[in-house]
Amino acid sequence: MQALEQPYDDSLAAAAGVVAHKFGGSSLADASRIRHVAALLRGRGEATQVVVVSAMQGVTNALIALTDAARNKAAWRPDWEKLRARHLAVAAELLGDEAGGVRDWLTQRFDELADMLHAISVLGGAGREIADAISGFGEVWSAFILHAYLRREGADYGLLDAREVLVVRHEELGVAVDWHATEALLAPWREEHPHPRLIVTGYIARDIDGRATVLGRNGSDYSGAIFAALWQAQELHIWTDVDGVLSADPRLEPEAVTLAAMSYEEACELAYFGAKVIHPQTMAPAIARGLPITIRNTFRPEHPGTRIDAHGDDAGPVKGITLAHDLALLNVEGTGMIGVPGTAERVFAALRAAHVSVVMISQGSSEHSICCVVHAAQAQTARAALEGAFARELADGQINGVQLTGDIAVLAAVGDRMAGVPGVAARLFDALARAHVNIRAIAQGASERNISVAIARDQATVALRAAHAAFWLSRQTISVGLIGPGKVGSALLDQISAAAPRLRRDAGLDLRLRAILSTKYLLADERDLGSNWRDRDADFVSNDIEGFLKHLIAAHLPHTVILDCSGSDAIAEHYPDWLAAGIHVITPNKQAGAGPFERYRAIRAAAAAGSARFRYEATVGAGLPVISTLRDLIDTGDELLAVEGIFSGTLAWLFNRYDGSVPFSALVREAHALGYTEPDPRDDLSGTDVARKLVILAREAGWELSLDDVTVENLVPATLRGAGAGEFMASLDHLDAAMAQRLAAAQANATVLRYVARLDRSGEASVGLVELPRDHAFANIRLTDNIVQFSTRRYCDNPLVVQGPGAGPEVTAAGVFADLLRVAAALGAHI
Repeated sequence: MQALEQPYDDSLAAAAGVVAHKFGGSSLADASRIRHVAALLRGRGEATQVVVVSAMQGVTNALIALTDAARNKAAWRPDWEKLRARHLAVAAELLGDEAGGVRDWLTQRFDELADMLHAISVLGGAGREIADAISGFGEVWSAFILHAYLRREGADYGLLDAREVLVVRHEELGVAVDWHATEALLAPWREEHPHPRLIVTGYIARDIDGRATVLGRNGSDYSGAIFAALWQAQELHIWTDVDGVLSADPRLEPEAVTLAAMSYEEACELAYFGAKVIHPQTMAPAIARGLPITIRNTFRPEHPGTRIDAHGDDAGPVKGITLAHDLALLNVEGTGMIGVPGTAERVFAALRAAHVSVVMISQGSSEHSICCVVHAAQAQTARAALEGAFARELADGQINGVQLTGDIAVLAAVGDRMAGVPGVAARLFDALARAHVNIRAIAQGASERNISVAIARDQATVALRAAHAAFWLSRQTISVGLIGPGKVGSALLDQISAAAPRLRRDAGLDLRLRAILSTKYLLADERDLGSNWRDRDADFVSNDIEGFLKHLIAAHLPHTVILDCSGSDAIAEHYPDWLAAGIHVITPNKQAGAGPFERYRAIRAAAAAGSARFRYEATVGAGLPVISTLRDLIDTGDELLAVEGIFSGTLAWLFNRYDGSVPFSALVREAHALGYTEPDPRDDLSGTDVARKLVILAREAGWELSLDDVTVENLVPATLRGAGAGEFMASLDHLDAAMAQRLAAAQANATVLRYVARLDRSGEASVGLVELPRDHAFANIRLTDNIVQFSTRRYCDNPLVVQGPGAGPEVTAAGVFADLLRVAAALGAHI
């Protein structure tokens, strides 16, 4: 690209207030959008405006399709008529009664197009010049319509057909501007048209012989930069339908963010690897003159967009992650290459001779192999070229072969601030490893502005999201899934939702509720179900564990946690596999800790073998620090001798209240109405739940205790144990006589009744109703308190006691939440 003879003088632009604008096709798609663009331009305070416009959305493609149809002698007139009608309708809507002149002008232009298409159809072909001329008509039409509308609204704008002044040459590296010839034509034009504001056709130009031509795809952006340079504009605003340059393709990465600023070099690197930033050719005039480019959203003009200039900003180290698709990997290797000068030169000379473009190069320091990435469409040509260039070495065995691997994509991480910053590559490779993405080749230039990796095409999206998360998301971002949104589960989600903003702000902890599974439905969201999860549409499927896991496990998020609030034995069966897969499991579900000992052993082994954590504080004592207290004792070298406690808030409430003034059955009905009991009170009265908690504590201390080893006193009469729930509730009076006898005996002995779990020094375990002295610690607890008494080698004379509320969904949920925060802290959150 040639530079202007005179240097760019920003002070002149600033004094003149010259700002160049370029509007893309989406900004000019119809009458309402053209009206919006006109209002936007008129509302800006620039003394001088140079406004370059594209064709209306889809028009360039439609013109190319018309040319192809005529060339192939296919019917082109119906589509021509649609295109004509569209432009006439836009003009009529914008100009109303004053549309006559524009309508006549458009009619004449479309008649000229029809004559050209007819000629192409008759001749059976169209040369490049004719095809280029037709493809550029859309810009001429849109510029004319916008100019006419602005004039109608009283704005003084001129109109410049770029074919009158812009002279270009088509060269090997693309379209080059003949700046001298262009300036020679532009100077008299400006004298004859001294408008401070100007509408200019994008995309089109003339060649050195004066024939119409085009600047190629992205040509209108290029036009914007060219005319910004010719007018010595202070800056160039390119208006699109997005807020600016994004950190990744939002179609692949929903978490992509708009960048505030970037350097020319960063934009060029991203554009090369396929990011929809701005074509490097567009930036050439801007780079040569230090002209800032701002990518803006036509429909959100209040958004500052992304500024591209010589310096960028200090945000980083990575500015963008992008993918190049439809590639193939070529590898030339052999012992005969080691230390032989000129091997690389022969590789790339052969590829150049075959007109193969090399996307990426990688070579190990051993010189045993050279690999390069090429476009898939050129892969076989490239392979044949290399096999021909090294035919002798292949025949002699000095080179093992030329391997070709198809279905390759290249992922590139780009950022000026990567240079000199240790650990950037490590963070990228760690993210890809955790996402199980295999890297086939790596390349990084000495500038350290770009790290590129070749990967399998089917892993491209996973790789992009994993890499993007590594640099833009908190390292303590957790994909959270909940099983069992009942009372405890719902309370837990409400607590997490309430605390989430504070945790993000103060601790860098980003909890993403991405899936909820019940026995009847599955709720899932790509990003976060949020606090309104109850209002979401669900997939009504029964126990869809596979669907739940498939959605929950996101390779781009660094951590995954399952919160199991189900109480299901079948769910607990999955714990070993989940933990082995690196998924953290947090639960109040007692089935895992008190279930079959072999499963318990498998769960603990899976947690110990990997990085995933298994937390279950809320299985005993709801939110009380019972297990963590015992764990601290054991970990610091103490030895558990005995455990005694009241582990059921429901039974604590019942026997704290039972004094004979009302029948025991009445208290059970009251507790049920208050929600203190399970839906079927027999789950509490049977004592099995208390026994499970005792087993959990015993196992935590290293005792191989199973539920069958615990002697359990069931308070439900044998005659009611097999009855339906309704029948049982109707027959509660059957409990009263036996309970009244037990209470009378206790009162006669000056004792109280309490349902107590015990594990003694000999390993004998029991749960049941016992009499205790009225001054016993267990006799003087609050209504729903749990209390646990640990006798250890250190605390043998005066046992260690943990006491507090042990029932209710809120406190149980708080215990699970506390476990979740402990896991997050272990992952690095500053809690």
